[in-house]
Amino acid sequence: MKVYQTNEIRNIALVGSAGSGKTTLAESMLFENGTIHRRGTVEAKNTVCDYFPVEQEYGYSVFSTVFNVESNGKKLNFVDCPGSDDFVGGAVTALNVTDQALVLIHGQYGPEVGTTNVFRVTEKLQKPVIFAVNQLDRDNVDYDNIINKLKETFGNKCVPVQFPVATGAGFNSIVDVLLMKKFTWNAEGGDGTVEDIPADLMDKAEEMRAALIEAAAENDEALMEKFFMEEALTEDEIRAGLRQGLITRSVFPVMCVCASKSMGVRRLLEFLGNVVPLPTDMPKVKNTRGEEVAIDAAAPTALFFFKTGMEPHIGEVSYFKVMSGSIKAGDDLANADRGSKERMGQLFVCAGANRQPVDEMKAGDIGCTVKLKDVKTGNTLNGKDSDQQFDFIKFPNSKYSRAVKAVNESETEKMMAALNKMRQEDPTWVVEQSKELKQIIVHGQGEFHLRTLKWRMENNEKIQIEYQEPKIPYRETITKAARADYRHKKQSGGAGQFGEVHLIVEPYTEGMPDPTVYKFGGQEYRMNIKSKEEIDLEWGGKLVFINSVVGGAIDARFMPAILKGVQERMEQGPLTGSYARDVRVIVYDGKMHPVDSNELSFMLAARNAFSAAFREAGPKILEPIYDLEVLVPADYMGDVMGDLQGRRAIIMGMDSEGGYQKLVAKVPQKEMANYSISLSSITGGRASFTMTFASYELVPTDVQNELIKQHEAEAKEED
Repeated sequence: MKVYQTNEIRNIALVGSAGSGKTTLAESMLFENGTIHRRGTVEAKNTVCDYFPVEQEYGYSVFSTVFNVESNGKKLNFVDCPGSDDFVGGAVTALNVTDQALVLIHGQYGPEVGTTNVFRVTEKLQKPVIFAVNQLDRDNVDYDNIINKLKETFGNKCVPVQFPVATGAGFNSIVDVLLMKKFTWNAEGGDGTVEDIPADLMDKAEEMRAALIEAAAENDEALMEKFFMEEALTEDEIRAGLRQGLITRSVFPVMCVCASKSMGVRRLLEFLGNVVPLPTDMPKVKNTRGEEVAIDAAAPTALFFFKTGMEPHIGEVSYFKVMSGSIKAGDDLANADRGSKERMGQLFVCAGANRQPVDEMKAGDIGCTVKLKDVKTGNTLNGKDSDQQFDFIKFPNSKYSRAVKAVNESETEKMMAALNKMRQEDPTWVVEQSKELKQIIVHGQGEFHLRTLKWRMENNEKIQIEYQEPKIPYRETITKAARADYRHKKQSGGAGQFGEVHLIVEPYTEGMPDPTVYKFGGQEYRMNIKSKEEIDLEWGGKLVFINSVVGGAIDARFMPAILKGVQERMEQGPLTGSYARDVRVIVYDGKMHPVDSNELSFMLAARNAFSAAFREAGPKILEPIYDLEVLVPADYMGDVMGDLQGRRAIIMGMDSEGGYQKLVAKVPQKEMANYSISLSSITGGRASFTMTFASYELVPTDVQNELIKQHEAEAKEED
């Protein structure tokens, strides 16, 4: 296959809502390009991009798929991304390694919540956007209304390049106002015929062309000056202005296609080849040192591996982008992340499961290879004189979690290996072995996301698993000061054990003053601080440990053992056995024995003294609270708010964004276990949400009492 130079490469992420027809468009592009000779369909389960069994089972894209087509001597690399919000990781990855988003719009529905979600990612990454309205042959399609909705949602930057002559069953032609021609197709699609624009459509075409020229001219001073003088630009000048506007996100062109009939597809490919920015046009990616790395074929070689696929009979297929330099089959490279050496035995360009060998790839290109020894998703491979390392893809927080266990416990280790392997394919599957909860937790983007994982585990790996609702990582703390002492004494022949610890516990808040005096039971206790340690607990919050022992009552060498005893006891609070946090402990007195005192004795004495004091210090349970943001159509706002209030949520505010209502709330994690399912049910799948950990807050008294009873019952069962 031809070796393409950097200036001949265009990298495009194909994104949009579920059902907008991305996989069908990819199929049509490959057909029109001659890569395939027969168009498959999602219904027939024979498309190039949806070739994994789980995708054919569900009829949805689960993984992003890399493919390429050639148009006018340019190589267009596409990454076809799943539309479901549950598989957003594919879109996030694709938009990070490409230079352009082609956002597909369903002709019947216009911009949907999934469109808004993916647009927000393009906004965050500052990636150019081209919209393509698909399925114009469906009933009840109103193209002008779709354009209005696009402008309402994403601003007046949305500028049509084409419009359909008719929609619905009679759709077979469009007017292109860049070329000022009418395209008409027969039932097979393809090239179609090119004609002059009929007189009855000319006024509309001229009006839209004027708007397109103005939008293109705004991005270049020379073009703007010519536009003011002549009120006209050439086709090439319009394309140049659009390309510059795409780079700065000041224009979002809108195209028309009917992917299932290959109508408008060749023209779309031609347009993309002419206006999509080159890899060198876009802002430079930064390496892990914060240095900008130019897409330069003459620079030392660096490859970034952004995706791993697991395929039967092949194993790992590793997808990469050439970040700089060039790569040839047989080159030896060094893994910057793992310290290992790799030989690139073969290079391929991709079209789903079909791979075509290529001898060399230049900076900016996207390809894949197989049978690497030690390369994982996110790794960087460097050639001679290159010391790059990249880590620029940031995935969204998880929204749905389940505890997972193998039905046959003997398969637990095998299950963990399979989970870790699957995470290489989709990094938004997060696997956690929780020591605290004594569960294996799988985190994902939604119920469908984890259901897909279960299907693959049971059908591909032949391991039966079951999901359970995960336990909540509660925390315990105290609300007032308390004092306790404990003497550990043991004598059983030979050396004995003796240690006595007197301590005070109290709630800790950041910046509180050091203690001076306490009163308990009418007695005053004055503190004389010898030393203080502030310990950031791995589960959150702090432990502040103060040594206020005077007169040598406890030797300083035993203080580490006392601290260890306190820390061990904080791992199991008295109310629910949860981790304790935000406590200040002051050891102010004690006793030791010249022979029998040792570290173990003081550790045990400290554990028991701390436990007794904690129980008297008004212990309370804290629960994790999350910041929740819901994008919802206005019609469903009341139902969504009502549902949230039933989940103990506190509504923090409301706003509008991208044609949707944005609801912001704080809600306990305990109430969010099945929220993705409920929200989808309430809104017919037209809403989405994100959640981010905010803080730990006290649970209401009734909830605390219920949790304590539940813990006591579980403890009795274990006994």
